[in-house]
Amino acid sequence: MNRILLSIISGTILALGWPTYGFPLLLFIGFVPLLLAERQLRLSDAKRQGLKIFGLAYLAFFIWNITTTSWLRHASLFGASFAVFVNTALMATLFLVYHKYAKRQSQNRALLFLVTLWISFEKLHLGWEFSWPWLNLGNGFSEYITWIQWYEYTGTFGGTLWVWLLNVFFFKGVLSYQKEKSKAILKSVLLKCAALIIIPIGISLVIYNTYSHEGETVNIIALQPNIDPYSEKYDMSNLKFLELFKSLADSKLTDSTDFVIAPETFFAESIRLRKFENSLLKHKLQSYVGEHPNTNLLLGVSFIDIFKDENKVRSETNQYNATTWYDDYNSALLINTSDSVQQCNKSKLVVGIENFPYQSFLKPIIGDAMIDLGGTVAMKTTQDHRGVFTSSNSKFKVAPIICYESVYGEFVTGYVRNDANFLAIITNDAWWNETQGHKQHLSYARLRAVETRRDIARSANTGISAIIDAKGDITSHLDYDTKGALSGQITTNNKITFYVMAGDYIARISVFILIFMFLIGFFRRKKERL
Repeated sequence: MNRILLSIISGTILALGWPTYGFPLLLFIGFVPLLLAERQLRLSDAKRQGLKIFGLAYLAFFIWNITTTSWLRHASLFGASFAVFVNTALMATLFLVYHKYAKRQSQNRALLFLVTLWISFEKLHLGWEFSWPWLNLGNGFSEYITWIQWYEYTGTFGGTLWVWLLNVFFFKGVLSYQKEKSKAILKSVLLKCAALIIIPIGISLVIYNTYSHEGETVNIIALQPNIDPYSEKYDMSNLKFLELFKSLADSKLTDSTDFVIAPETFFAESIRLRKFENSLLKHKLQSYVGEHPNTNLLLGVSFIDIFKDENKVRSETNQYNATTWYDDYNSALLINTSDSVQQCNKSKLVVGIENFPYQSFLKPIIGDAMIDLGGTVAMKTTQDHRGVFTSSNSKFKVAPIICYESVYGEFVTGYVRNDANFLAIITNDAWWNETQGHKQHLSYARLRAVETRRDIARSANTGISAIIDAKGDITSHLDYDTKGALSGQITTNNKITFYVMAGDYIARISVFILIFMFLIGFFRRKKERL
């Protein structure tokens, strides 16, 4: 078959397997056509094989990236283009490295190298400054939550490994059939692959149907103000938003309400951090709590800290002029009847919108283009620890997860290790309009519920606000582009899953194997080609 056509088929299959519209069973064969195209070219006498392999892989992964994440263009055409083209190039580079390795080693060894290389790349995408783990393969099962209840043991890297094992089995089966032309071999391969699909799903279904946990009942209200961030959000004062807050909360508030949760940057008018303590906004919020003493307010707030002391400058600090600097915070606050206000700052930042990666290298080339996007023109300042909010009665400990942070599995486990017994996600998904963006973001949150076995209360500016139980099921929600308040109950959990304890151990093992495979692969010639 034509190699370009094989590349197009791979990209199309991967795209059609992605949430929230796709069927993840397709992911199990998504890489097979591209692997066949690479092998055909590698065994041919064609010149410039490396360049051609990169081109074939780039075509496949571009189709996958552009189909699944083109919604980024609604916030910034530059940002969307950068994410799609660069992420595609990184993925294509992986296949080029695999091609170089396979030319020197056996097919089996090369496939092991590719699997560990891809998993290591996904781990890199969770930690470096160009972090963009949106298309990490384990995320692909977020709409089929009954298939992956074992994520409480493996995290999403278990899903990535599952996808690659099936692709390798199918690929090797095709090669065996092409060589032997035996229906018996084909039947054997199909049976093995079916078992590798059915057994994990069967185990997951058993876990799903038997899982339960006991804990305290938390009565929550998640607000959905439905404010357009492009035309309203940054033009209204915080006191105006306070009136909206009260109006939405009062529509559902009762004496038994434990938490009222407002979305990310609900109070969007940047507040001077050191003046908040004596601000009118804080006074009015505390007065509201005084009227409802059993209620805790979890709020998204924008803070700014302006200073002239050069010793306070850090890598995320913004410079206003020659003598003045400022830190810009995307924060969550907890306000209740206790004397102090609890604060946590967003620490996983959206590249190009809240974070300018590798400034010393990129800023001389592109200036401030990467941070003049999405309604913000400053880098955000983060914190190292995963702060957990404690309710006024000390019974509830909630993880204040802000927006993009909910995509990071091991990051979220840090809150649970710090004793969070339920999760709250506050977000503003209005940037992407009615696209797959906000749908995928909600869907990925379901993975965090399974990994940690914590119920989730999700408050989103324009939606989709939701309550998600510890099995990953969405038990109630507010539709996108709807103003309102979602009330419901969640149950706390104090038990720790294996994944919370071990984190991304599959990725760490893969990195170790990859280093070993790299050393023997590029410094030791193969003896045979299989």
